[in-house]
Amino acid sequence: MREGREVFNCMEKVKTPRWASMFAKILLAFFLLSLIVMFFVPWQQTSKGRGEVIALDPNNRVQNINATVDGRLDKWFVRDGMEVKKGEAIVSIVDIDPDYIRRLSLERNAARKKLEAARDARATSLKNYKRQESLFSQGLSSKLEVEKARINYKKLQSDEAEAAAALAQKEVKLARQKTQTVKAPQDGIILRTLHGSGSVFVKKGEKLAVFVPKEVALAAEIYVSGNDLPLVFPGRKVRLQFEGWPAVQFSGWPSVAVGTFAGTVLSIDPSASMGGKFRVIVVPIKGQEWPDNVYLRQGTRVYGWVLLNTVSIGYELWRTFNGFPPSMEGRPDSLNTQTKTSGTKK
Repeated sequence: MREGREVFNCMEKVKTPRWASMFAKILLAFFLLSLIVMFFVPWQQTSKGRGEVIALDPNNRVQNINATVDGRLDKWFVRDGMEVKKGEAIVSIVDIDPDYIRRLSLERNAARKKLEAARDARATSLKNYKRQESLFSQGLSSKLEVEKARINYKKLQSDEAEAAAALAQKEVKLARQKTQTVKAPQDGIILRTLHGSGSVFVKKGEKLAVFVPKEVALAAEIYVSGNDLPLVFPGRKVRLQFEGWPAVQFSGWPSVAVGTFAGTVLSIDPSASMGGKFRVIVVPIKGQEWPDNVYLRQGTRVYGWVLLNTVSIGYELWRTFNGFPPSMEGRPDSLNTQTKTSGTKK
C-alpha cells in the first residue's frame, strides 16, 4: 500500500501546471486564428511604384527661356517666382555690334535688287523662248535655237528662285536680330533667372531662365517593376500618396487608407527605363480630384500603389516568399485571348 501511495504522489508531482495548460490553449487559439486569417481574410495585391508629378501635356512642362540672338543682356523685366502673362517681356538683349543691323539691312536691300534683276532676266528669256518657238513653227528658226532658248529660260528661272530664297533668309535674319526682347510664350511663372545683366554676353540659344506654365492638367509618373507589369494595364485603379501630404496607407486594404488620392492608369511605356522598370502615367479619376495646383506642383514626389487582384493573405505570403508574380486572374479579355491564341499556334 505504501508503494502505491508513493507512485500516486509522484504522478501528482509531474502533473502539467495550470499556467502551462493555459499557455498551450492560447497558443492553439492563436494558431487557429492565424489559419482563419491566412485563408479567409482578403488581401488587395498591389504593384508599388514611385515617381513625380508632371504635366500631362508636354507643352505645359518646365521649359527653358533661351536667347533669340547673340548679344549682351541689357535688362531683366522679371524676378524669380514672378508670374507673367503671355507676350510679356522677360529680358532685353543688346547686340554686341551696333552696326550689325545696319549691315544686315544693306545686305537685304542688295538681295532684293538681285531678285528684281533675276525676275527681269527670267521674263526676258521667256519672251525669247516663245519667240523662238513661233519662228520654228513658221520654219524661220532651227530646233537647236529653240532648245537653247528653253535651257536659258530654265536657268534664269532657277536663278530667280535662288535669289528669292536668299532674300527670305536675309529678311528672317534681320527680323530675328531686331527682336531682341525675349517674351513669355504663355501664362506662367519664372522659376529662376540664370544670369545677371549689364556685362553678361550670351549666344543664340543659350539658356537664360527656367519657366513653368500655370494652370496645367497634372498627372503622376511612377515606375513599377517588370515582375508586376502583366497585370498593369490602362484603366487599373491606383492609390497615390503625394510627398508633403499627410497620409496613412495600408497596402493590403486601400479602402481604409487615409490621405491618399485615387487615380487610373492612362498608359504604360512599351520599353523599360535604364533601371529595368516601366513608366506608368496615372491621371485623376473624374469626380475625385487631386489637391489644387497651389499645393500640388510639378516635380512633387509621389508614391503609387496600382490595385491588382484580391487574394487571401496566405496566398500573398506564399507568393512573396517564393518571388512569384501577382495572380494572373482578372486580366482583360483581350490579353487572355492573345495568350490562348499564341498557345494554340505553338
